[in-house]
Amino acid sequence: MKNPACVGGLLEVCVGVPDLVTAIADFQAYGCRVGTIGELDARAARALYGVDSALRSVRLAHLDTDHGHVRLMQWERPVNEGLGIGNNLRCIGSRWGVRVTSSCYNIVNHAERARQAGAPLHMIEPQLAVIGEVSGTRAAHAFRDPVVGVREMVLLQPHYRQVFFERFNYESPNYGRIDRHALLRTSQHTHFGLMIADDDPHVLDFYDEVLGLQRWMDERTPYENATGSRSIFGLEPGEGFHMVDFDDPRSGRSLADRRSGKLKCVRFAKSARIEDLLHRSRAGSLGYGTYCWRVTDIEAMRARVASAGAKNVSDVLEDEFARRAFTFDAPDGYQWMLIAA
Repeated sequence: MKNPACVGGLLEVCVGVPDLVTAIADFQAYGCRVGTIGELDARAARALYGVDSALRSVRLAHLDTDHGHVRLMQWERPVNEGLGIGNNLRCIGSRWGVRVTSSCYNIVNHAERARQAGAPLHMIEPQLAVIGEVSGTRAAHAFRDPVVGVREMVLLQPHYRQVFFERFNYESPNYGRIDRHALLRTSQHTHFGLMIADDDPHVLDFYDEVLGLQRWMDERTPYENATGSRSIFGLEPGEGFHMVDFDDPRSGRSLADRRSGKLKCVRFAKSARIEDLLHRSRAGSLGYGTYCWRVTDIEAMRARVASAGAKNVSDVLEDEFARRAFTFDAPDGYQWMLIAA
């Protein structure tokens, strides 16, 4: 019998919101649509999520995709206001979702109008990241070579932390499906991020060795190569970071075989000046919180997780959508939910 393991891409992010109706309308602009609706009383929510509050949730799908979805969660008694807006993605506990779009500046136009109307938000305007220059392998010569890369931007709102990127001169057909009829013309979340500050290169081994994810990238980006990341991650002069990607096990190396649904982990040095807000990105918080992945043999996986250094491991219970699931805190401190495939 095979070991239990995560399957497919990262399924969904749980987003705590004060009002489901408003949040649904916000995400419909990106092409999300209402799926199943569920609820838990305070006792059941405490057993599964560790939160003493009744809960109403809505799952949002996107086209016919099977990953990168959103679970909106309205807690009767939220435990905190979440990560807030800030000026960039930099903090321990940071979570964010990434979507591909057909036009970054279409989103910029809406963000500028919202800001003019007094809406609370922070935007990092589209930054150019050229493939080859980020890795340090090859520079593109202006007006001579094709500029192959992305423009990426950040939109931070009180309860949403999203990055959008637009491709130039390359295609990757299985890495995000854009809903071209949606107002903001974006895909489902193609990947999700988290951020830690730790000098131990093995601190993230839990994700491949225990959960069975595939580690596709593990490399350091020095400050001089971190073009768009300087503002997005709030880098200090000369500061680099380590990036580790964990992919859908079906994903391949070529652009044609790459699949979205990955987890991106940004690791700073332990000595980095970075705020610790980990307690504000978990179930019960407002904003982006728990990540969910599907798993085979959920009972065996729970036993494996519990014996591998995870904390606050719940029993396998039914979530608000009657799916068998359990939650836990990984060794890096982030809360996760695994759901029976």
